[in-house]
Amino acid sequence: MSKTEPSVPDNTLETLARNFCREAKGYGFSQIDYLRYVNHLLAHSSEDGEPDDEEASPIDLSAGSVTLPAKGERVTLRAFDPERDTDVFREWLSGDYGCYFLVARTSGRRADIDCILNNEKHIIGVIELHSGQPIGSVAYLNVDTRRKKAELRKLIGDPACRGTGLAKEATQLWIRYGLTTLGLKKLYLNTLHTHFRNVKLNESLGFKVEGILRNEALVDGEYRDVLRMGLWYDGAEVS
Repeated sequence: MSKTEPSVPDNTLETLARNFCREAKGYGFSQIDYLRYVNHLLAHSSEDGEPDDEEASPIDLSAGSVTLPAKGERVTLRAFDPERDTDVFREWLSGDYGCYFLVARTSGRRADIDCILNNEKHIIGVIELHSGQPIGSVAYLNVDTRRKKAELRKLIGDPACRGTGLAKEATQLWIRYGLTTLGLKKLYLNTLHTHFRNVKLNESLGFKVEGILRNEALVDGEYRDVLRMGLWYDGAEVS
């Protein structure tokens, strides 16, 4: 691909731009400040050369179906066990970080924990270290068996394990489980986190930006954008 050809989809650029503008308002940006910022971006992009970003890691389905428990390089995924996991799950979701796992992305209302756990349309998985220590959860919500689609959510509940790449490894396993064992064709994310790191992580898992629902959710008295990302599997490849 030529360096002059665009390499980032317009939807992704719009998502990042809206997120930056939201943050910039807190700094008191005026229109001239945006222009100055663009000049700095262009200057630094020329100095830095080609970006040294992490390469995308498409989901490899060549190894066949994934069943639970599923063991990865550093983590194991298993089915949620109400007797073993309910208390720790409640602890993870009670904090400021974990509470967003419960937010209905298209309304901003927080769901009741029991409604999440007891809904037959939801499939919950637990992320464990190989030592057996539970560190987080993955889920398929609102599984539609006719259309073969579901909403994916993920959470690292143990603060010490965040930012270590464990979430990505666990999510790759969970996606493979959903596509190969559950027979899902379409996975989607509705996330309030529209910042660059989250978009890039989801893109590296095979998701693509489908659009932004502007000021869609009212969370703690603040209107928030909802970012929609999707992954499609046609039985041959992920797209």
